[in-house]
Amino acid sequence: MWADISREFADSPSQGRIIRFMLENGFGINKEGRIVCNGIEIPATHIGRAIETDRRVVDATARRILENPGLREFFLRMRAAPDLSLVAETLGLSVITLYPKDAQQKGIVGAAVEVLVKHNLSIRQIFVTDPYLAETPRLVMIVDEPRIPASVYEDMRALPQVKQLVI
Repeated sequence: MWADISREFADSPSQGRIIRFMLENGFGINKEGRIVCNGIEIPATHIGRAIETDRRVVDATARRILENPGLREFFLRMRAAPDLSLVAETLGLSVITLYPKDAQQKGIVGAAVEVLVKHNLSIRQIFVTDPYLAETPRLVMIVDEPRIPASVYEDMRALPQVKQLVI
């Protein structure tokens, strides 16, 4: 999908930055061509300020999305989900972030979950950044424990898919 989006917006780097920002943040559009987050409108001026571009470019990007049938359907249905990783400590949870050697490789999530199951850890939340959208793809697992045993780190680090692990 990212390849299609890149081709569609190749003629406008500013609009390309906006659409990337939208994807990274789970922003969609509504039928009126306004950028939304789970149905709540976000002013174009705020988006423009966040990525240092003019609000008119933001509005033009939203209109262009509506004009493209494939993108229109995708962005009309886009929803954002909460990310507990920044508040995990406050909630008594732990965060394990796995950076893969090759994010295209199959089985990364399954192998990591298997380690957690082996250690009888409950997963509160898990998410993967899209390797086509993120510069540094990662797997983030939030578990129902305030401290992770060292053996979990050792077993995760031993997985052949793991480049780096942050706990």
